[in-house]
Formats: sequence, structure tokens, C-alpha cells
Amino acid sequence: MKKAYYDDCPDYLADYLTYMQLVKGRGDRTVEAYYIDLRTFLRYMRILHNEVDTNKIPFEEIPIGGVPFEYVRKLRLIDAYDYLKWLAEDRANSLKTRARKTSALKQFYSYLHLKKNLIPSDPLTQLEIPKLPKTLPKYLSLEDAQRLLSSIESDHFERDYCMITLFLNCGMRLSELCGLNLSDFSFESETLRLFGKGQKERIVYINQACISALKAYLPIRLSVQTQEKALFLSNRNTRISRRRTQEIVEESLKKAGLGNLGITTHKLRHTAATLMYQYGNVDTLVIKDILGHESLATTEIYTHLSNENLRQAANANPLAGNKAPKHKKKTDKEDNDE
Repeated sequence: MKKAYYDDCPDYLADYLTYMQLVKGRGDRTVEAYYIDLRTFLRYMRILHNEVDTNKIPFEEIPIGGVPFEYVRKLRLIDAYDYLKWLAEDRANSLKTRARKTSALKQFYSYLHLKKNLIPSDPLTQLEIPKLPKTLPKYLSLEDAQRLLSSIESDHFERDYCMITLFLNCGMRLSELCGLNLSDFSFESETLRLFGKGQKERIVYINQACISALKAYLPIRLSVQTQEKALFLSNRNTRISRRRTQEIVEESLKKAGLGNLGITTHKLRHTAATLMYQYGNVDTLVIKDILGHESLATTEIYTHLSNENLRQAANANPLAGNKAPKHKKKTDKEDNDE
């Protein structure tokens, strides 16, 4: 986590962040996200206790290092709901943002009670996380994915083609791709070693498309005189950054005429999982392992059926070809029989 964050962090919050990183195995970016969400809460505490004048000090500049633990200890459930109301009305936070901050707050209070015994009971056990509407993840169709691959133009074509091929075939996260080292893949076993959230290691198999792309790129990579272990290098021959990788994907999407679909590197992960499910008949438990999910429920958002799949399923019904007969009028005899 950034040193500047720890410089403005009360001891009880610093202890919690250390716990999340060392015990729970959360990555730096995740720990920073917890800090930022809880910083908002502690800034609210200072405002609530009339410690700062927001007309003189911008909210973004309110320090939290000196927020006494007593403010945290005395929080009641009703106070938490007031905080959520403030996030919505004063901070104009979206439903998704409020849900994330609610989750962060609940986890923090659970830690204070169950792990540290700093509070006699957890006041937020009954705090409900705002319910988010279910939305289908965005992804590229098979035709669009093929168009993306065939439209890549770059001074570093082999590198860029290889990265996008891995995204589309392996369903890896952005951090996982950028973290790949030369020692993390094997042509002999046809595998890649990935380090996911919390540096959890998993092995995924690579198909012939990935092997072909890697073999085309590898001679170029090995010709570079550098001590860098990274598989993918920047123009400065250092490990390629996440932002540069995102830019490469964005530029390639635009050249393919797909720049207006809201597709990101993470949406390529959606694409890989969806295509495996739709065209490969891959079981969700297998996809769960490939993607490195802890919960099957997380995997299921990737395995939705497209409208075309639903249409095909309806048409596959053996009764789909039946035509409605013309109405047959009853005869007088039939009426009498009834």
C-alpha cells in the first residue's frame, strides 16, 4: 500500500489493513481500496462530530490520522444507515459504490469484534448491503473476437497479438497477464502459471492458438538484452504496465470497429469464459477453476445464455414445428352430444 496512506492512518485502521494483507492474503490494490472506502467513513465521523468545517477544508483533504477510536466504538446501526444516506445524498455515490463501502464497513466491524475484541459486540451484523440489479456481463461474440484478432496493427505486433490471444483464450485477469514471467509457461506441459488475487497460484492449460502466439513472440522477447524476467516488455524493456496493456487493447478494439461497445481487458475475460461455456460445453466447475474463482456463484455471471442461445433452445423443442389448426366449428349433433 502507498506510504502516503499509512502516514494518514489511525493505528486501529493500520492494524486492520495489515491483517487483510498478511493474514487474509489480499493484494496491494485490494488493501488500498479498503483504506479508501474506510477513509471516507472516518472523514464522515469527523464531520459528524463537528471537528471540521467543510466550507473551509475540502472533503478530499480531511485527515483521518487523529480520528479517535471512541467514534468508531460508539457507532450504532441507525448511525450506519445515516452514513449510507449521507453517501447517497451528500456524496452522490452510486448504488454500486454504496454497496462496496457498506461491505467494507461491515468487514471492518466484524474484525474489530471477532478478531481484536476491541468492541463488545458488532453493531453492523444486521446492516443490509444495498441490493444491486442483476446485469449480464458485456462480452464479445465469437465473430467480434475473431475480428479483433485479425485487426491488430502495431509496431509490436507479435507481443500485442500474443497478449490479446491469452486474454481471449485463458480468461486471465489484467494483473495476471502483466505479472507473467518467462519461467511461468511451459511448451512441454502446455501450461501457464498464474498468480491471482492474493497471489494465489493456479495452473491453466494453453491451447494451440496460445502456443502459436507465444512461439511467434518468444524469439523477439529473447532477443532483448535485459535482466527483466517479465514475459511482456514495454518500449523501455521493462515489465509492461497495466495501463499500457489497457491502451493496447483499446487501440486494437478501435481498429476492429469495436471501440464503442464498452469492452475492456476485464470484458475479454468475460468473453473467454462465455465462449468456453457457449461453444465448448465446458462445465461451470471447470470454468471456476480456470478463472480462479473462490465461489461458483461468481463464475455463474460469466455463463449466461445469449438471446440467440435462448432462441435456439426454444426452436429445438420437438413441438416447435406444429402449426395451429384452423378452428373447427361444432356441428349441431356435437352440441347435442355434449
